[in-house]
Amino acid sequence: MSRKKKISIAACLIGALALLTGGLIWQKTRVVVLEVGIFAGSNWDVANANSYVIIDKAVEKFEAEHDNVVVHYYSGIRKEDYSEWFSGQVLRGKEPDVFMVLGEDFNQFAEIGIMKDLEPLMMADPDFQKESYYNTALQAGQYDGRQYALPYETVPTLMFVNKSLLNREGLSVPDNDWTWDDLYQICRQITKDRDGDGLLDQFGTYNYGWTEAVYSNGAELFDENGTESYFNDERVTEAVRFTKQITDLNQRQKVSKDDFDSGNVAFMPLPFTEYRTYKTYPYKIKKYTKFQWDCITLPAGPEGGNTSMINTLLMGISNHTKEEQLAWEFLKLLTYDEEIQMDLFRYSQGVSVLRQVTTSRETEEILQADMEKNEKFIDNNLVSDVIENGVVTPKFPKYADAIAMADNEINRIIEDDDNIDNSMRILQRQIGKYLRR
Repeated sequence: MSRKKKISIAACLIGALALLTGGLIWQKTRVVVLEVGIFAGSNWDVANANSYVIIDKAVEKFEAEHDNVVVHYYSGIRKEDYSEWFSGQVLRGKEPDVFMVLGEDFNQFAEIGIMKDLEPLMMADPDFQKESYYNTALQAGQYDGRQYALPYETVPTLMFVNKSLLNREGLSVPDNDWTWDDLYQICRQITKDRDGDGLLDQFGTYNYGWTEAVYSNGAELFDENGTESYFNDERVTEAVRFTKQITDLNQRQKVSKDDFDSGNVAFMPLPFTEYRTYKTYPYKIKKYTKFQWDCITLPAGPEGGNTSMINTLLMGISNHTKEEQLAWEFLKLLTYDEEIQMDLFRYSQGVSVLRQVTTSRETEEILQADMEKNEKFIDNNLVSDVIENGVVTPKFPKYADAIAMADNEINRIIEDDDNIDNSMRILQRQIGKYLRR
């Protein structure tokens, strides 16, 4: 080989090495901006003065571990404006790499391909164990058998109890294994006209509806794929009958939230976030101050248990992200890191989606810290059990419309119809026809 040719080859090798070295340096020094979509305030529509604390701590931790990464989010987007803002970002091709997913948006986002299928990322990560999550919380992010979002924060529905009203009537707060019959007997005893004007002014329940009864009677309304409905199942019909029994005690008078807030209603299903917010200072002084109150499970039907609906705030990754691995790591930090998840109990009102965090001694101490000395916060292990055994709404495209149709008709049946069995069979045919369109 000639000397000239050797020099040429050497020059090429040096050039290639320089390009490779420069590329590596550029990779290490380039600034990567990871966009995150979040909204201000609470997902659960309760007061929250610390809406950015958790995300800011997560950003600080993530950036400290990734020298060339900047995590950016827009502040001040209200929950009620978030869907519109996010849709605008999608139309401009600028959707965030990682983003919160509202419950009403999840089905549509999964169906039209906005969110990345997380199954490959989950399977490829040896440090990720999906069993760490509550199964109900994890189910909330599944669509068509695939995981499109991970749970960030979850909230069970519990039964608020007006202890003062029950005590005045010589009754005790039911145990957590109480039943429909217990609820009915208590409501029958306390529903009355106290001032003698011919109108009821004390009631058993407000906002206890047929869906609460269905879920606590071991029934399902649809199959997972939304191809079948079960409104003529005896357990569903039985739940509607029971709801009508409870409602009929009110003698066609409309019970309002103001009635409960004024201390004139014994029971009201509400999310756990209301309990966390208004059982502790400083918000305790703003609401429910006219009576003593507490929370217990929902009553069990003959074929079910003390089961209730679980609502979960989800987070997903854009299907068009250019930073898939970084997006996955940040999503995992928010939803899987025990330190960040513990902060939900410090700065939010929901419950961690990680079983080990929720049932920990530290969580118990955090929950008890803001309580008055003569009160004990609801047992975090009980809350954990309610979440573990809760019900998640199905995820199929026609669910929202189908359940709205059913709700309108069943509420009419409860108000006006004596032939519940026949009406539920007709409803079953109507819903089935709609699902098959």
